[in-house]
Amino acid sequence: MTGFNRRPFTESELHRIWQWYREGVSPGAIAAALQRDHTSVRYQINRGGGLAPSRRRRAAHHLTAEEREHISRAVVKRTSVRAISRALGRHPSTISREIARNGGRTRYRAVCAERRAWRCAKRPKRAKLQASSALRRLVELQLRARWSPEQIAGWLKRAFPDFPEWHVSHETIYQSLFVQTRGALKRELTRYLRTKRATRRSVSTRPDGRGQLRDTISIAERPPEVADRAVPGHWEGDLLLGGATSQIITLVERLSRFVLLLRAPHRDATTVASILTRQVQRLPDGLMASLTWDQGKEMAHHADFTLATDVQVYFCDPHSPWQRGSNENTNGLLRQYFPKGHRLELVTQRQLDKVAQQLNQRPRKTLGFRTPAEVLAKSVALTD
Repeated sequence: MTGFNRRPFTESELHRIWQWYREGVSPGAIAAALQRDHTSVRYQINRGGGLAPSRRRRAAHHLTAEEREHISRAVVKRTSVRAISRALGRHPSTISREIARNGGRTRYRAVCAERRAWRCAKRPKRAKLQASSALRRLVELQLRARWSPEQIAGWLKRAFPDFPEWHVSHETIYQSLFVQTRGALKRELTRYLRTKRATRRSVSTRPDGRGQLRDTISIAERPPEVADRAVPGHWEGDLLLGGATSQIITLVERLSRFVLLLRAPHRDATTVASILTRQVQRLPDGLMASLTWDQGKEMAHHADFTLATDVQVYFCDPHSPWQRGSNENTNGLLRQYFPKGHRLELVTQRQLDKVAQQLNQRPRKTLGFRTPAEVLAKSVALTD
């Protein structure tokens, strides 16, 4: 874009870029505010994977720029090393080494010495995933299985409690994916993340809204054991929408986060109620005691469903998807397999069962990094 300068960004400008980006300002708006080309701003953000580089700080025991200016002036005046050290409150050998490593008394310059000190202070620590090829291969394997970095980090601590060198935080995995200068994980692995982004986003919004129904029982009337996730058998449900008016039914058990996926050729109330009724009849007795849904009109026949299955349906308040948070989170996980716009009518029930099996065998942070299948099996056994 003509009219914008092409000079390198100053430290102050880079600091403002990352500050505004963290606050949710778009790269285009940042570029306009700085009167710079938007491609330059995007390059700075993308090269760091959306992660602001940590600001370098001078160690407390290192010489400051002001102290080096004092040394430079004292050297010109032929002041002795011990006199300089007394004036600065430094050890004489510190002053002597500073002068010697920067050209001696005849060539010492404060600006050059300061620049050299910052350059020599760069000692990047090798990341764990870069140092251990076995750990890196294990993390890559779990990423390809569509585990999130947080799930991987929690599972590593649980699976290898006696090997702390294999314990990495989820942020370490994210940084290894997003910041390619770390040289550990390939950026192509980001396609296995839920969002498939190659950069860290600062702000995201997710609009939601559905219609209202008649003769519904509010979520406020659910028994306490449902809200507290005290016993198994209470589920949350929703439709995951795809392209060309296609959809699938998603069901999540509240205690264990166990997932069931059901193929739905149509989203009308009659079809949805019929599919849900058949599914309840396939389950062991008592495994579905209640179902919490949003305000979607596909549940208009909820009374008929309850009459046929003895499963009570509770409805969330309008525009309150967080009231069935387990299902909302699961739908987010499913976007890894079925991105928005995906033609869900082409997906078979066998494929849905395979995806559900993968999700049910993934460790979850909220479950202490146990799997939903493991928790459901144990909780059902305790209630028998």
